[in-house]
This record gives sequence, C-alpha cells and structure tokens, in this order.
Amino acid sequence: MQTITLNSHAGSDGILHLKVPVASPETEFQIIMMLRPITAKESKLKTLEELGWTPGFFETTYGAWEGELNS
Repeated sequence: MQTITLNSHAGSDGILHLKVPVASPETEFQIIMMLRPITAKESKLKTLEELGWTPGFFETTYGAWEGELNS
C-alpha cells in the first residue's frame, strides 16, 4: 500500500478532478479518500526561517565542505 498526498482545487461546478500517478499501469486499485479543506494559512509556503533555519544558513554553508581529511 502506498500513501499519496495531493492538493487540488475544486472548480465552480463543485467537481474535484484528480490525476494520480501510479507505477503499475493496467492495474486495478482500491482508492480510499479523505477530503479536508485547506485553510489559507496552510496553503502559504513557509519560509526557511519559519521552518527553523537561521537566516543565511544555506548561503554561508553551501560549498563549504572540502572533503575528508587524510591523516
């Protein structure tokens, strides 16, 4: 069993159309759905700082590793 999370938007007709990629074409699947409206707060992508990273972390550390030291 595989869990797939998708976000989609229902049209003005109240119909939600889903396209779900599967690894096994020509296979029958059982589909279990849970519909939960997304709040405006949830739909906004979080910044790196909101996710707990310090400002400038990636800019200052990118490419800093120089490899293993041979003693």
